[in-house]
Amino acid sequence: MDSCLDLECGGHAAALNDSGSMAAALHMGAITIETRINAPIETCFDAARDVSLHVQSASFSRERLVPPGRLEGLLELGDLVCFEGRHFGIKQRFYARIVELDRPHRFVDEMVKGTFRSMRHVHAFEASGGLTIMRDVLTWQAPFGRVADVLFLARHLRWFVETKQKRLKELIESRQSAIRH
Repeated sequence: MDSCLDLECGGHAAALNDSGSMAAALHMGAITIETRINAPIETCFDAARDVSLHVQSASFSRERLVPPGRLEGLLELGDLVCFEGRHFGIKQRFYARIVELDRPHRFVDEMVKGTFRSMRHVHAFEASGGLTIMRDVLTWQAPFGRVADVLFLARHLRWFVETKQKRLKELIESRQSAIRH
């Protein structure tokens, strides 16, 4: 199974936070996506930080890197990354900073400028039975409050992250296959 867990409680989102306790906040959205990848944890971790692979895996949305953020290479602690893309027919820019990095287990980016009131994306990696489990945990405050979340935002974000991570998985596994042969 490539995805799981999205708890919604009476229109308010709840999710397990990094320490495993239940955190719920009024007007906070949350999703968790799990992707199992047939590759070593270090390979998956570095691929998720590679900005050119991000652009490739998100190409379905025509998202692109823009200055002043990192435009090539692997994201490192303190780096700024900026994307421009069209969502809901509106051209938008999203600026995030890497605020935590613990190779090869996790890194965290937080929005510093963009449409959302706030957004935090935890990228966690776990080796399990010869596979790597890549877990994306997104929490956010929607720009238009709970109504936007209920009507379309949580569904759109889930679709975007699942589609992007499925493509990243394909890219990583095809490279691993080429290395083995």
